[in-house]
Amino acid sequence: MGVNELSTLLWRERELLELLMFKLDEEQLLLTSGKSKWLPFATREVEQVLARLRKSGIERTVEASAVAVEWGIGDEATLRELAEHAPSDAWRDILSSHLTALTSLTHQIASVRDTNLQYLRAATRATQETLAGMSTDRGGYDGHGATATVSASAHLFDRQI
Repeated sequence: MGVNELSTLLWRERELLELLMFKLDEEQLLLTSGKSKWLPFATREVEQVLARLRKSGIERTVEASAVAVEWGIGDEATLRELAEHAPSDAWRDILSSHLTALTSLTHQIASVRDTNLQYLRAATRATQETLAGMSTDRGGYDGHGATATVSASAHLFDRQI
């Protein structure tokens, strides 16, 4: 393995971050359009991408550690440190561009995530306010068709007919 494999893993991670961004945008569209019945599906898809990202992150960390040892930096080197200590300008540019792209995608994802959380909190608050405003008095009809207040022990059938 080596820096070529590390670059390939970084590309894969970038693609997964872009997919996560897409899934979060989908979730936001569902939230803003009121199509909340589809949210569990969107959330499941986000969780699936996150699981793939965790696996990819572990693979990248292992490969980055091997490259760092190969370059004599130490196995705990960050991507920034790898870019700074790259043996050639080409690898320095490639690793720096990966770092820039990953950082940008991470900031975009955090922004969309925060916006989605605001939408979810607003929806929860609206639901709670609606439930709190509901009256416990239930209206109904008596055996003669006139309106009447129905008690908490109301039954489907009027037993006083």
